[in-house]
Amino acid sequence: MKQNVKKFFLNFELIFSSMFLIVTTTLVMVNVIFRYFLNLGITWSEEVATGCFVWSVFLGAAAGYKLQIHVGVDMLVNMCPPTMKKIITIVVDSILLLINGYITYIAVIYLSLSYKKPTPVLNISTAYISSSILVGFALMTLYSIVFLIRDCKAPKELQGEV
Repeated sequence: MKQNVKKFFLNFELIFSSMFLIVTTTLVMVNVIFRYFLNLGITWSEEVATGCFVWSVFLGAAAGYKLQIHVGVDMLVNMCPPTMKKIITIVVDSILLLINGYITYIAVIYLSLSYKKPTPVLNISTAYISSSILVGFALMTLYSIVFLIRDCKAPKELQGEV
């Protein structure tokens, strides 16, 4: 039981991103079937599907960042000696920490402004959707800190890819 809980927390971004993507796909398919066969549309489905898709994107981006599977070009870095590789890795980690931290800060401002704006159909605050930006980039900022600490502690011979 403890292993399942641990696995869940280690992969919660992937799990929730997948769930949001399943909801998005299901709602779109059901709405298409309703429109085609019954000449009815589910009025709120587009709004909910869009919100779920946005959440899926930002949680998926955070999961990709955590797993370090985003595309990167490291051909020149791989040709450098180990000491230079470590320096470049730490500089890149620091830059990414600053960028992700700044976007998290901007997301807080954006979220505070989005509370006032309701969605057109459901008339709920758009903050429920906009908060995905904050959550996604806050997680990426947290992972940036973890990567920077890990790469600073790592011996130069074991330095990973940038």
